[in-house]
Amino acid sequence: MKRYAIAGTSGRALSMYARPIAERFRETAELVGLFDVNLARAEFVSRQCGNVPVFGDFDELVRQARPDCVIVTTMDRYHHEYVVRALDAGCDAITEKPMAIDDEKCRAIFAAEKRNGRQITVTFNYRFAPYVTRVKELLREGVIGKVLGVDFEWFLDTRHGADYFRRWHRRKENSGGLLVHKATHHFDMVNWWIEDEPSEVYAFGERRFYGPTRAERGVRCSTCQFARGCEFYVDYRANPGMRGLYFEAEHVDGYFRDGCVFSDEIDIEDTMSATVRYQSGILLSYSLVAHSPYEGWRASLNGSAGRMEVQEFHSGHQAQDPSNQMRVFNRKGEIVTYDIRKPTGVHGGGDERLQERLFSGRSDPDPLGHMAGSRAGAMSALIGIAANRSIATREPVKIADLLAP
Repeated sequence: MKRYAIAGTSGRALSMYARPIAERFRETAELVGLFDVNLARAEFVSRQCGNVPVFGDFDELVRQARPDCVIVTTMDRYHHEYVVRALDAGCDAITEKPMAIDDEKCRAIFAAEKRNGRQITVTFNYRFAPYVTRVKELLREGVIGKVLGVDFEWFLDTRHGADYFRRWHRRKENSGGLLVHKATHHFDMVNWWIEDEPSEVYAFGERRFYGPTRAERGVRCSTCQFARGCEFYVDYRANPGMRGLYFEAEHVDGYFRDGCVFSDEIDIEDTMSATVRYQSGILLSYSLVAHSPYEGWRASLNGSAGRMEVQEFHSGHQAQDPSNQMRVFNRKGEIVTYDIRKPTGVHGGGDERLQERLFSGRSDPDPLGHMAGSRAGAMSALIGIAANRSIATREPVKIADLLAP
């Protein structure tokens, strides 16, 4: 049985890792410790998982709990720190995406991995969604021949998208902005589909919708005098999970979960686009908006033998459809349609399938390369990191320059 500890007791830590290990995988995995600088939050997670030992010091966690593997679910800006400390302590590391939020942190992880010979896993759950996997399979089968270019559009609605502007993500120093925190998923999907690595990035980004765009704004929803007339008002206090993780823990560090989406402190973009050149010459055209009336994504892959069009909706008019479709247009004038029934589960069924890989104790074959290591983690994050630099400098950025010591 493998022993796991968690660094950073977030909501994601509880739902994706702590509770499944304690309940669904208790025959093959053991949760031996939880670390967080906010002990009230850590103790809440502990109570949900059978009173797992709680630690306010990471080194003490490693010494006393003796984990084989540390799962890193802290704020993004600290991912690299606890990955490196876990490796240096002789543990493997599993980290939430993004692996790191800047190039220096990526290089630090590579160096720690090299000197310790331990394993890093980056949890790209979207690879495991059956619809996304089917795209990979069809590309491997050559249905559009050699991939020449990709157009990819992701749109967050004003329920989900706005939430990034309430939380710690709204400061680029914490998350790297949505081009790193959110888009690392999207860039990894493309990298995985086309089996290539990026070489150069050029990007634009603006904050057009959130931030200080209206006079009637407060500090947080739960104390806001304008709550009655604000379409972005939320009340999370009635949710037991939110209350335990955040409202009853905010006295420790002052962090609150319901910040105003029109705050002055917001410095991340809500409207972004990027062009990526890959080592093979493939071009990716990417866009992300965080204020759409509905949510989902579209991608078109153009190849030497045809074109594939895929799309998925998470809210809005097509979100309730029982299946997702993809269409392949070949050079004979034919259209081949593939119908993929939607699975149950979180993130298109990806979370549950990834959990099986991580915690079931089996060593099943992985012919499509669903599991991702540090290289994949870096290549997806570095597209966003390069995009941030390009936005700041108005110049194209080479990935090789970011990896240079």
